Amino acid sequence: MDLNESKFFKYFLFSSLYFAFGLNAVFLSLILPLYLLDVKISPELITIVISIMTLPMYIKFVWGGIIDYFIRFGRKPFIVYGGLLTFFCLIILSFIDPGAALIPFIIIELFSWVGIGFFTISLDALVISTTIENERGKINGVMFAAQNGGLAGGALLLPFIAKTLGYNMVFLITGFIILPIILIPLLLKEKKIEKKPQKVSRVLIQEFKKKPIIVMSIFAVFVMMSSGIILLIAPIWMNLGLHLDITQIGLVTMLFTISIATGSIFGGILADKFGRKTTLYLLILSSILFTALLIFSNSWEYFTFIYCIVGFLQGGYTAPICAMFMDVTNPRIGAAQYSIFISLFNFGIMIGMTISGSLYVMLGISRVFLYSAWVFGPVLLILYFIRLKKDIVI
Repeated sequence: MDLNESKFFKYFLFSSLYFAFGLNAVFLSLILPLYLLDVKISPELITIVISIMTLPMYIKFVWGGIIDYFIRFGRKPFIVYGGLLTFFCLIILSFIDPGAALIPFIIIELFSWVGIGFFTISLDALVISTTIENERGKINGVMFAAQNGGLAGGALLLPFIAKTLGYNMVFLITGFIILPIILIPLLLKEKKIEKKPQKVSRVLIQEFKKKPIIVMSIFAVFVMMSSGIILLIAPIWMNLGLHLDITQIGLVTMLFTISIATGSIFGGILADKFGRKTTLYLLILSSILFTALLIFSNSWEYFTFIYCIVGFLQGGYTAPICAMFMDVTNPRIGAAQYSIFISLFNFGIMIGMTISGSLYVMLGISRVFLYSAWVFGPVLLILYFIRLKKDIVI
């Protein structure tokens, strides 16, 4: 089926694949932190271990470069093969106990995220090549809504499986849930690209010498650091500080991800209507206020309410940011350049994740939330220096 002939199939394909990605991302934000706590691994080590496991998401430019080099094969094979690699890794992980074999567990999880890296960046490159500029805000909103729909559904289902059947079955069942989804691209009729292997590095260097692109790259790192700090600390705090069990934490996480999904659609619509930069100012300023309010979370009810508002705002600013990345990406090197932006974006998350455990142990939860709000200050300053004209960097 041709994406240009069916708008429904285009949106269905992109959203279903991002749903599968979101379901897998539940391991990062919920299952792995609680699983490793359950096998008596300390919070500061957990945040470092998970950062290592997800390293492939921070070097997406490597996978993007490979995909662009072999552009004559199209994007579809990399989407399917990346998804299958993740599937097989999930099956293997169901047979490994991290309490007894942490290093093999980390290695297999690492390869799982290599698969996710190829899967997502190939999909993003396909989006860039098959969409027009004034629909990217909406389509990014839909994709992030689907991703967070997967996160929300997984946050409800996977903790229930862990509690009733054990953590190992979570990996096994998730693998078989995503398998049919990652095979959907086989229905895609992708146009043959008759090109020789590109000299990607030369074009990339030219692009990243441009001052607006340099500023955008710095912005990409800083904008998600707050999210990274909260990402792993939230389930750990709910377990150790608010004394919630895994199913209760899963329910709160589900509400959080539904909020992100709703926010991403809202942010995508605003970005296409009022522009990327205006939307980002509004949502990031609001994020500073509500992230700071998390320091008063002494009850699960208050925490859930503010946490969901933070999630809504996070989804809201993520959609226009990614649309902005797509706007400035050179289609000749779509996978490589966009993957660098997303790698920097994810690198900011990794920095936040890595330091969050140590900050929690040394400073306490209130200061962790306060610092996660403070990080947005430099973000607003950098955003000021990004010059846009009708949503195009100049």
